[in-house]
Amino acid sequence: MLGVDPGYATVGYGVISDDMHIPDADEWGCVKTSKTDGDAPVRLGKIYQGIELLIDRFHPDSMAIERLFFARNTTSALQVSEARGVILLAAVHHNIPVTEYTPNQVKVAVTGSGSADKKQMQEMITRLLRLPEIPRPDDAADGLSLALCHLNCTRGRR
Repeated sequence: MLGVDPGYATVGYGVISDDMHIPDADEWGCVKTSKTDGDAPVRLGKIYQGIELLIDRFHPDSMAIERLFFARNTTSALQVSEARGVILLAAVHHNIPVTEYTPNQVKVAVTGSGSADKKQMQEMITRLLRLPEIPRPDDAADGLSLALCHLNCTRGRR
């Protein structure tokens, strides 16, 4: 299971396996881009390649991605939408089913409360995945949260 928190400068990801119905965090981190990488096509290419590498390395059976549902900054929303596009393209290229979740759905699935704050989310995934400390950076923790959300939402359907 691959959870992806899309962004233009930072794409957070978390890889979770579910052996014996006990979730394990296999890896988490970020695919990062910056203005020094080049213009938009180059940065989007770097995001695509980063997701491709994760897929090739872990062979996830599914992907969970955060749904972009509104934004106040239209430039930022467009950039994140473009990043989501290349992330989704990588999944489709490998025939990986993708499920989208809103931030509220992730909070409910992980903590039981749609009003959980970022710290509560991080503490819960640390406990549920039996990690020695809160995953850093925050974007990586968000990727793990998305993967855990999907795992919790699909457990009975496997």
